Amino acid sequence: MEPLTEHRRVSGPVVYGFLRLVNVSAAREVALKRSLVEYCRQHELSLSGVFTERVTTVNSAAFTGLMDALAVPGTYGVVLSSASHLGPRAIAAARGKRLAAAGARLLLVRKELPGPARRRRPGHDGSQARRRGHRPTPALEAES
Repeated sequence: MEPLTEHRRVSGPVVYGFLRLVNVSAAREVALKRSLVEYCRQHELSLSGVFTERVTTVNSAAFTGLMDALAVPGTYGVVLSSASHLGPRAIAAARGKRLAAAGARLLLVRKELPGPARRRRPGHDGSQARRRGHRPTPALEAES
């Protein structure tokens, strides 16, 4: 009798990591690489390598290597710590187009919120909150 699939070592879709590490400490680099590894483990992806960029240019050696790796049949996509690892806006836009043209899926460990991060004020999250002002408070049903 053969073992169940859950008991076999099955490799998930092949992905490559990409990190832009300009002026980053060694400890931060280790933490970012660990976050990619952990994300892939949780999502059953096979992290086949991590391309690390130290100087950001549109066609850096690291990004060119990533594009070459994505051309290998059976490659699923790219894992980034966050979208900012694609580079500054103009470079990130060009790179995003190249990744899309290659058919690579872009997977983000940490999704970024649109616009500046804001603190939520009480009552703005849809929960019941104490109202202030001159509006009347709704009455509860009266007992008869």
